[in-house]
Amino acid sequence: MGQKTNPISNRIGITRGWDSNWVGGNYAEKIAEDYKIREYLTIRLAKASVSKIVIERTLKLITVTIHASRPGMIIGKGGQDVENLKNELKKVTKKDIQINIYEVKKPEVDARIVADSIARQIEGRVSYRRAIKMAIATAMRVGAEGIKVQISGRVGGAEMARTEMIKEGRTPLHTFRADIDYALAEAHTKVGVLGIKVWICNGEVYGKKDLSPNAGISAQKAAEGGRGGERRDGDRRRGRGGDRRGRGDRQPREAR
Repeated sequence: MGQKTNPISNRIGITRGWDSNWVGGNYAEKIAEDYKIREYLTIRLAKASVSKIVIERTLKLITVTIHASRPGMIIGKGGQDVENLKNELKKVTKKDIQINIYEVKKPEVDARIVADSIARQIEGRVSYRRAIKMAIATAMRVGAEGIKVQISGRVGGAEMARTEMIKEGRTPLHTFRADIDYALAEAHTKVGVLGIKVWICNGEVYGKKDLSPNAGISAQKAAEGGRGGERRDGDRRRGRGGDRRGRGDRQPREAR
């Protein structure tokens, strides 16, 4: 079963939450609107390395949270690009929009960013084997437990289409507690379209996990607050160090 289904939808409610959070109203209309927002942002922010787009709705407001490895390209100089993006999305949805942007700290172990990176390299005529092996080596170095990349189509400009898979480490698709990230990207080449699938295992999740899509962000802010406390302690330690240095100014005892 784990080999057949999408690893993300297979783990919803266990280690993953929904990327769209809303209830009630015209269900079909909201799904179509979410699809339009995601499709527009994916094309518009192609160079910003977008990992995922989380959409949350209240009665009158749509909150769009963009997770990207290059947030500066979305924000622009003085936040001007964000305002332009907000106005463009208002025209698409005809509703009030709020945009939040968060940085992906480890893009090397994010399946969406890795898959898009491999696809863009293949479109730029880089050898597919070289692009995949570089992505695998980088992911394993950063701390992934395992990574698997599959490429299908007229690989290397061959006459007949085929499928190749390169993997390293472990990617246990049947283990529901395994934190598996998955993405599919397309590389549009002269000989046709190549499909690239990436599975990345980031370890196993034990105990109850917060399934809200922006769960890691609050923890990250708390950690930053904790680091601020450490810096204050460091200042006090430096003060004590000064006292010790003062005591060190005393004259040494005479040798017996």
